[in-house]
Amino acid sequence: MMDLISCERRELASVLEGLSAEQWRSPSLCAGWTTAHVVAHLTMPFRITEEEFGRGMAEAHGQFGEFSDAVAARDSELPQAELAGVLRDNVDNPWGPPGGGQQGALSHDLIHGLDITWPLSITYPIPDRAMTAVLELIAGPDGQNAFGVDLDDIELRATDLDWSAGAGAEAAGPSRDLLLMLARRSLPHDAVSGPGAQRLRDAAR
Repeated sequence: MMDLISCERRELASVLEGLSAEQWRSPSLCAGWTTAHVVAHLTMPFRITEEEFGRGMAEAHGQFGEFSDAVAARDSELPQAELAGVLRDNVDNPWGPPGGGQQGALSHDLIHGLDITWPLSITYPIPDRAMTAVLELIAGPDGQNAFGVDLDDIELRATDLDWSAGAGAEAAGPSRDLLLMLARRSLPHDAVSGPGAQRLRDAAR
């Protein structure tokens, strides 16, 4: 799993280093966040000490979303080269989200990487093993999606790799689109089709 994480971070760092100033300030799929905000958030675990984290969470009254938004707003003003460099310098960092382990770390990196690159129409390599591992985690067992999407009676099927989950009304499309919809991202256009696809779109609203 660590090899997949390192590969994902390395590829994404290369993308970030090549973005124009306009792309750096372009909207991402995270509501209200630009590319710079997402990168500031993505690199936060590598830049914030435990003491800073504890102090920030106390100031946010224990609300991680509020703390995370504040850090993203503040650190999005850091130079592009500095933030991209932090990601490259930490490609082998074993950090994982609390309770999420390495699979959670891979999911965190991969989804936020797509938050940046999807609206910019940038495609970078993601190994099938990495995408499949994240889809398995996010789809969840017994229809319990990690982002709260109701997947009962829906069959998910990736059209670009050998992966499917669930049973019922089919929602089929490229794995990147499927993953973003499962993560409740609102896509202005997507290639997911089938009778179950509209339920996924509705969940993202």
